[in-house]
Amino acid sequence: MSGHDAIVLAGGAARRLAGADKPGLLVAGVPLLDRVLAAAAGAERTIVVGPRRPTRREVVWVREDPPGGGPVAALAAALPAVRADTVVLLAADLPFLSAALLDRLVAALGPDREPDAPAGVVAVDADGRDQYLLAAYRTAELRAALAGLGEPAGAALRRVVGPLATRRIQAGPDAAFDCDTWADVRDARARSGRMDTAPKRRDMTGLDEWTEAVKQELGIELDVDIAALLDMTRVAAHNVQRPAAPLTSFLVGYAAAMRGGGADAVAEALRQARELAERRGPDAEPDA
Repeated sequence: MSGHDAIVLAGGAARRLAGADKPGLLVAGVPLLDRVLAAAAGAERTIVVGPRRPTRREVVWVREDPPGGGPVAALAAALPAVRADTVVLLAADLPFLSAALLDRLVAALGPDREPDAPAGVVAVDADGRDQYLLAAYRTAELRAALAGLGEPAGAALRRVVGPLATRRIQAGPDAAFDCDTWADVRDARARSGRMDTAPKRRDMTGLDEWTEAVKQELGIELDVDIAALLDMTRVAAHNVQRPAAPLTSFLVGYAAAMRGGGADAVAEALRQARELAERRGPDAEPDA
């Protein structure tokens, strides 16, 4: 459905995830942020609030002031970039968000401002809670409410959207599911094999489940970019020889651990190993 913009809040401290980069966490091989952006592809313009990162579709990037200043500060940073009369406000941690639900929210709001028309349409989750970051609002109403609030940093979003006249619709059992804790992330990954709400580079459902089982068995918490790992092993197997794939994977993990561990260390070791394997291709110069 056209005629609306989208704001996606992708900042925050993720305190219940020990400060992990929540928008970048993978579900079925796809970052949470990219899953939300795929559902919001019908927006004429999408503004993402948070640290800039690679995404699968073009967006407008802004940053709240101060960084980490909360959802109202994020909203204040994004609203000046909104052009449409209607805006969909979304969290970046909704793995099963669908375009169909966003179309329902916008359609329920309606294009015309009639006397009894709502200022917003808010999705209600399975527990009956209003999800202010899964809602469609009239842009002018949001701007007026924000202008009357005062200092946005640290303010609760409820203070902005709570007083607005809103209509509520049921989101369905999965669409409002969000990832606030590691248990939520594990649940989303386990359930993702039954869902088809975002693009996947390949069918990796079984690998996701196996990865989660291994991580639990080994007692580790690490977001694994399965697609990047498989791409590296494919290049190593093709350009060197097949046993190079598992051997290089082991060495990548060991190197990442020696560098302090974490997703960034793994990503850098993967990059280096892949580039080395690419240099061993059939067109490469022989070693001196």
